[in-house]
Amino acid sequence: MAVMRHPLVQAPVDPEKKTIVVLGSGWASTSFLKDIDTDQYNVVVVSPRNYFLFTPLLPSCTVGTVDVRSLVEPTRFVARHKSRDVKVYEAECTEIDPKKKVITIADNSEVKGQSAVSTLPYDYLVIGVGAMSQTFGIKGVEEYGCFLKEVWDAQKIRTKLMDCIETAAFPNQDPDEIDRLLHMVVVGGGPTGIEYAAELHDFLVEDLVRWYPELAGKVKITLVEALPNVLPAFSKQLIEYTESTFKEQNITIHTKTMVQEVREKEIMVKRPDGTTDNIPYGLLVWATGNTTRPVIRELMAKFPETQKVRRGLEVDDWLRLNGSEDIYALGDATATRYAPTAQVAAQQGKYLARLFHQLATREELESQIAESVSEEEKSKKERRLKKSRDIKPFQYSHQGSLCYVGSDKAVADLPFGAGNLATGGVATFAFWRSAYISNLFSTRNRSLVITDWLKKTFLGRDISRE
Repeated sequence: MAVMRHPLVQAPVDPEKKTIVVLGSGWASTSFLKDIDTDQYNVVVVSPRNYFLFTPLLPSCTVGTVDVRSLVEPTRFVARHKSRDVKVYEAECTEIDPKKKVITIADNSEVKGQSAVSTLPYDYLVIGVGAMSQTFGIKGVEEYGCFLKEVWDAQKIRTKLMDCIETAAFPNQDPDEIDRLLHMVVVGGGPTGIEYAAELHDFLVEDLVRWYPELAGKVKITLVEALPNVLPAFSKQLIEYTESTFKEQNITIHTKTMVQEVREKEIMVKRPDGTTDNIPYGLLVWATGNTTRPVIRELMAKFPETQKVRRGLEVDDWLRLNGSEDIYALGDATATRYAPTAQVAAQQGKYLARLFHQLATREELESQIAESVSEEEKSKKERRLKKSRDIKPFQYSHQGSLCYVGSDKAVADLPFGAGNLATGGVATFAFWRSAYISNLFSTRNRSLVITDWLKKTFLGRDISRE
């Protein structure tokens, strides 16, 4: 515990070591940072945010079940516990020059000094910048919708939710306007959309009914999904369980329904029969998937022969960028056969740290062999070198899929033997909680989240609007 609060003295940057520049502070980059051996490399981290965010519990922050601060881990906390000094810059990478092996970074904060743009050289570049929310080019989404990927998204949703409720409680409000204000629409039937709708339902039945009894019965939750069913990555049994649970909770699900336009107070949708309809809303949460960031699209344009997939960077089985020898990419920034999940990104980060350890070991052995005097010593190191050159490709190990569906119930699709174990209910909710607690990055985060859950249970959620 003392080491956690008071990290040990770090070794200085070694100019003779190669430098790895890491872009991003999400699941992939933070997993890589935690496992990379800084005795072998100098490491620099560049990210627009100076913390890691535990995204699976972000829907809980939108209604006050969990506090946002409980889910963040400062990047410098991880960096300060490495053996060698790790430079951390809160900045956005605006350009990557693969020929000169230099990146351009810009200070994206509100407070700027005399220096707001700089360049950083690298020997190896690790790209883990994640992705942006996908709007599919639908008019009005960015202007009127609320995304759910970052801390500020959760804060914006919470503020707007309470604003809708307080405005509906204003004197002499028209009944139709009250119905619109209290209609919460979620677009996207994946885990994020499902969990937000579930958290919103819990907030309604556990807290709003006490403090806004005249309004609680008028709140409606609607989920819109373009595919034939919600949670497409889960088994049919769990899809049906989720849909029946939502029906019990009076959450309306519209599948095979495509959003065509988003307006200030309504969305225009295309129904399964081809007809169009307008759905009025007070709050619109958009949770439909990912698209690449501008810096990634610009990098792809510099490799026209090897980067031909629009949804992300193409990498080989060792996570190396196709067309480059010294750029690696992982997580949601890539286009692989794996789903864009935190589980995949975390495993890729750990794998890449091991790969770099093998690369450093190989270079060290090659140098030692060149300086070896005796044949016996040379032969021994050549055997070790041969072993270090055998770098196995990345293999994803699926640990299962979890999703909270409201009313203290969850669903889980877990690998079991040669098949899968599909389960749902209150017991699965207990497993869901324990799994998320064990995956939090620090004892501090675990303690804070458990405390938040206890506060919610005994004291209720905070209904104040910031």
